Amino acid sequence: MAEPLGSEEVRRALEEDRAADDVTTRLLGAATRRTACAHFVAEGPFVVAGLPIVARVYAELDPEARVEALCGEGEWVGPDAVLARVRATAGTLLSGERVALNFLQRLSGVATLTRRAVEAVAGTGARITHTRKTTPGLRALESYAVTVGGGVENRRSLAEAVLWKDNHWALLGPGGLAAALAGAPPGAAVVVEVEDDAQLEQALAAGVRHILADNQAPERVAAWVRRAGPGVTVQASGGIMPESARAYAEAGAGLISIGTLTHSAPAAPIRCDILAGSPARR
Repeated sequence: MAEPLGSEEVRRALEEDRAADDVTTRLLGAATRRTACAHFVAEGPFVVAGLPIVARVYAELDPEARVEALCGEGEWVGPDAVLARVRATAGTLLSGERVALNFLQRLSGVATLTRRAVEAVAGTGARITHTRKTTPGLRALESYAVTVGGGVENRRSLAEAVLWKDNHWALLGPGGLAAALAGAPPGAAVVVEVEDDAQLEQALAAGVRHILADNQAPERVAAWVRRAGPGVTVQASGGIMPESARAYAEAGAGLISIGTLTHSAPAAPIRCDILAGSPARR
């Protein structure tokens, strides 16, 4: 049976932080064994993503810890919204606080930036997706956050699909695309990046149904969409930001990949407040 999303990443993060060896928390003595409550609180507007990962953090530290989500994944929240309540020993709350916040802030930031891009192309039929420009070791979680924000998953590894790019063209030389693609694994998705009209014609002649237009102006994307015709997906990528995505959507791109969703998303502003005694009611 597959482990819950984020299990391996959470264990790695707790080991990195040496959560089991929290020398500061040990100074509290017997107080670390008292039951307390922590609230994860928004300090600004953003889209929430990562609450199940917060639950994984505290489950790893103490199976008796109880995490209650107080909003939904993908929900816009404002300042002072309580996102989740955690009830556990004070020692458990303190030892997991930073790791839980790191995941929640990071994934909520990715989801928020994605939502802005999705809203920018609303009504066009274009879909927003990520790239492989992800934090090493966190690709699965960051891809998940993109879907929480309303985007769709893209190729997450080199094994998932054929993606023929500029360096493949350079190494093989012109004229060899069709023969190379004949060796693709049966049923594998094939995406071919084209940089000029000649490459586009080769890709279409080889039967490619998914064209990647990287670092192209919207006007050129529109021309390639017209040339490719119905049944061929033209994906736009390269330097696209949420605020510029609509121009590519209106040019006819069916898929828009945005690297900044994962490589440059700002962390969502969230704090953790630990309260002694019984948990307060929202």
